[in-house]
Amino acid sequence: MLKLNCLSKSLLSLSSFSTTTTTTTTTTIVSRSATHFIKQLPYINTVCRFSYPFCTSSSSSNRGLNLELHKNIEERERKMKYVLVTGGVVSGLGKGVTASSIGVVLKACGLRVTSIKIDPYLNTDAGTMSPFEHGEVFVLDDGGEVDLDLGNYERFLDVTLTRDNNITTGKIYQSVLERERKGDYLGKTVQVVPHITDAIKEWIQRVANIPVDGNNEPADVCVIELGGTVGDIESMPFIEALRQLSFTVGKENFCLIHVSLIPVLGVVGEQKTKPTQHSVRELRALGLTPHLLACRSAQPLLENTKEKLSQFCHVPAENILNVHDVPNIWHVPLLLRNQNAHSAILRQLNLLDVAETPNLQEWTTRAETYDNLSNSVRIAMVGKYVGLTDSYLSVVKALLHACIACSMKPAIDWIAASDLEDESAKSTPEAHASAWKTLKSASCVLVPGGFGDRGIGGMILAAKYARENNVPYLGICLGMQISVIEFARSVLGWEDANSEEFDEKASNLVIKFMPEGSRTHMGNTMRLGSRKTLFKTPHCVTSKLYHNSRFVDERHRHRYEVNPNLVNALEDGGLKFVGRDESGERMEILELPGHPYYVGVQFHPEFKSRPGRASAPFLGLILAATNQLEGYLKTDQNGS
Repeated sequence: MLKLNCLSKSLLSLSSFSTTTTTTTTTTIVSRSATHFIKQLPYINTVCRFSYPFCTSSSSSNRGLNLELHKNIEERERKMKYVLVTGGVVSGLGKGVTASSIGVVLKACGLRVTSIKIDPYLNTDAGTMSPFEHGEVFVLDDGGEVDLDLGNYERFLDVTLTRDNNITTGKIYQSVLERERKGDYLGKTVQVVPHITDAIKEWIQRVANIPVDGNNEPADVCVIELGGTVGDIESMPFIEALRQLSFTVGKENFCLIHVSLIPVLGVVGEQKTKPTQHSVRELRALGLTPHLLACRSAQPLLENTKEKLSQFCHVPAENILNVHDVPNIWHVPLLLRNQNAHSAILRQLNLLDVAETPNLQEWTTRAETYDNLSNSVRIAMVGKYVGLTDSYLSVVKALLHACIACSMKPAIDWIAASDLEDESAKSTPEAHASAWKTLKSASCVLVPGGFGDRGIGGMILAAKYARENNVPYLGICLGMQISVIEFARSVLGWEDANSEEFDEKASNLVIKFMPEGSRTHMGNTMRLGSRKTLFKTPHCVTSKLYHNSRFVDERHRHRYEVNPNLVNALEDGGLKFVGRDESGERMEILELPGHPYYVGVQFHPEFKSRPGRASAPFLGLILAATNQLEGYLKTDQNGS
């Protein structure tokens, strides 16, 4: 280890020599010598801050040398730490929540954290995948259509990620093939090893250094979640790349946490460790050895179970974490903290001397507050993909955040939109009757986004019911367009009013295909990402919910919009478009004056909702459903 005082003296001698030279030739020689000297410096593990005695020189050559020295020393002082989270035995164990919770605990220790999700599928991104198959498509500020786990990362860590934080096999192969076509590998046979694995490592190391928390500096720790299950053929290149990465960055900069299942057989009633043993054996055979085990189970692990896992998986007993079932996911970071997961991770990453004691008081309060809530509000969710609740994961989380802000628990009633249609009364009368009974017993109605014409008739009927019966209504993206179609048909008398998506030949197309969209390619061709919406009516309900902001930045994902040529007719009929884009031609927010709460938004406010910072449209819906909206707006306007 190079001592600090020796380093300072060496730098000082270089500086003194540089200031006594005047010719260009000599200065060049000194600069080269300094550069060579810096390249020979060993890595300094302890981050230190010291002043350079030659920084007062006014020579331009000295200033350049100083900057070069400073840059090289800073690069060697700071080295990214990686925490890799893998999964074994079965999928769906909650690796995303576990990875997010690990990030929360490390952040509570005073470290800055970023996240990467690796999805081994061949799709370039999640944009063209069915919600039934893969859950919701989460949209980022930069327009990236990514895996829903990135939504968990953003909500837990309160960061803003980029599309590159979601790595897929499709992206990696596409980047390698593009380089091959440009001739970057000229003369070489392009192979999985080393070209694909090198591309994966380069991608990870590049993205890990992108600031995500509003600071201009890279994070201290990057949490990487490898999707799928260890042993999957499709994830093999990523496993190999991560093995190489662990060797490249060094053992003090890499920590592997393996999430596995500890099942209990109903007949025996014993916690079984064999599936985890086999999973760890598979991981070790691929060149990766876990430093910690995160064991998923219904009940807390028994001590003899931990001892057996420790013995056969070669993991210290204190590094075996039990992530058992909890009342709500906000308990998971607390669960990890209580088992000193942070200490084990920090010890592996050699960060114990710089980390603080984790402060999770805010999470403790949040988890306990939710557990102690007794009153609930019934929310009718009328959608197309209700068979898989993950299809609307961010909507569910946004409702949760809004309900807790109103001291309520959400009671979501899932209604398949097609069950509300008249045809359903004939084909499935019981489902039809149940759907309408559920809708009429709800305190509010929410119609989320979606694509295609299935269930559209049922959504229109739900919007009509809410409008005519003064039931609070929130339409998101497609849900906003549905409310426009229903209003045009029922109030304006345009019986054939429709969207170009559902009927291109309708004479009253109140919803039109956006001119900049593509009719031939589906992936990444919509209006995507964070865009500004200006409030046309300053004192409208939505503006007040956004604390009288003149504009809002929310995330979008759509290829159809309200027909600007029919806006005047719709507004003359009573529907008001209170928010528009910067051009004034694209309708973003609608309200129905005189209604307790009838709001439609073209954007997706759920993607920016955070625990403790509920999304304004969702908050308005729950406030209206619980008869608190008027009082809230008055209080908020008075600033009390």
